[in-house]
Amino acid sequence: MAFIKNGADHIESLRDGRAVYIDGERVADVTTHPAFRNSVRSAAALYDFQASPENVQAMTFDPDGTGERRVNRAWSIPRSHEEMIERRQALTAWAELSFGYMGRSPDHLASALLGQRIGLDVFAQGGEARARAFKDYYDYITREDHYLSYVIINPQADRSKDWGEQAADLVARVVDEDGEGLTIRGAKMMGTSTVMANEIFVANLQPLRPGEENLAFCCALPMNARGLKVLSRKSYEAASPSKFDNPLSSSFDENDALVYFDDVKVPWDRVFVHGDVNLARAHFHDTPGHVYQNYQAQIRLVTKLKFLLGIARKVTETIGTTRIPPVTEKLGILAARVGMVEAALFGMEASGHLVNGYWVPNRHQLYAAQCVTQALYPEFVAAIRDLAGGALIMLPSSARDFANPEIRAIIEKTQISGAYEPEGKVKLLKAAWDAIGSEFGSRHIQYEMFYAGAQFVTAGHSFRTYDWKQSESLVDTLLDSYALDTALPAPHAQAV
Repeated sequence: MAFIKNGADHIESLRDGRAVYIDGERVADVTTHPAFRNSVRSAAALYDFQASPENVQAMTFDPDGTGERRVNRAWSIPRSHEEMIERRQALTAWAELSFGYMGRSPDHLASALLGQRIGLDVFAQGGEARARAFKDYYDYITREDHYLSYVIINPQADRSKDWGEQAADLVARVVDEDGEGLTIRGAKMMGTSTVMANEIFVANLQPLRPGEENLAFCCALPMNARGLKVLSRKSYEAASPSKFDNPLSSSFDENDALVYFDDVKVPWDRVFVHGDVNLARAHFHDTPGHVYQNYQAQIRLVTKLKFLLGIARKVTETIGTTRIPPVTEKLGILAARVGMVEAALFGMEASGHLVNGYWVPNRHQLYAAQCVTQALYPEFVAAIRDLAGGALIMLPSSARDFANPEIRAIIEKTQISGAYEPEGKVKLLKAAWDAIGSEFGSRHIQYEMFYAGAQFVTAGHSFRTYDWKQSESLVDTLLDSYALDTALPAPHAQAV
């Protein structure tokens, strides 16, 4: 029987001595710590889902053709539109397990590296050894079905200076190299999901200039690499009193983190780009890597928006406003926006093309959707808050209120609804607040607005990838169809 990674396998793999810090202390075991344990189990649930007999065929494939092991379809490189749909359906099934709230689930980095693997010839610009290292690494992580996170952005500091001009030991850079590999020192962000990942992919997505060659590297490391330190932000999971009170943040908090490289040694077989400022950009943008990673994000976002649309409808049913014309109109507009985002997803797939024998989504349609959804998400959340009104505020302090007979009696008198019993109403509204109003929900607004860069960044991608010649040719066709001397009316004959 083929080996398929399951949840227990993943949890055990995280007990590797990694250096994760939160609240001033180093975490002994991320799988049991109250800041991370539920999120770790949510990640493990993804692998349990793929290993379930009824899901194996849809969720996994045999990467070697030997029948010895099966891995998630996120690693499969589609050769046709049909294979892309098959892969997307598997990614959607995973996204539904977290209702779209795990932005850095394993399929995200798998998608990024899959796209870069398609463009392996770009790595060869830095030498055959670097291309071979990346190919071997991709084959390795595919066979192991590893969970990867990445850090590809430099820490915000003095934005008036170039990255190479920042304070010493701030931005991760190469400080030494020898026959064994590179030594890295400095910081990277945003290490989302690093606490529950097996390995970390390190690169520099932001443009670099000549003279910043020591910042121009790309590599991969196990999370327990010596000198690799993960500084987690505040844990929303730890602050959640119960699943009843915070059903999302108690389970799906990915714990963004700053990752510091304290003289971390990277062996040459894990170095994919070295000392080339153009190649540091090219392995994302001259390969389909950037397209594929953001295509996965759109798959996840469709699921998330569908979930939020369901929240919106159920909230209005709970408070009895669904049939009020302005409310129906707003729900209809929200539904239209979800349909638009899903149609864009299908469109970028259908209008894709072959690159080196593999199917790649339409680049501009991907960036167009991303540019639109970046602005749409906060508006979507604001619309739901408007529909809910004070219902999201007038809630019991916690599930423990129901254990007090005196308080419960009042709750049952005041939390009435035509659609739910009092307990069910409170349960729904707490879920809605966790999704759009809690600290966790606010983080997700910020995430959806900036995970791909600021608005001008995504707009720039759209500008660069649009077929301007086609639009301008339509204008030229019109302008070429007439001239000044033919457009003016003939002069009237002069009277004799």
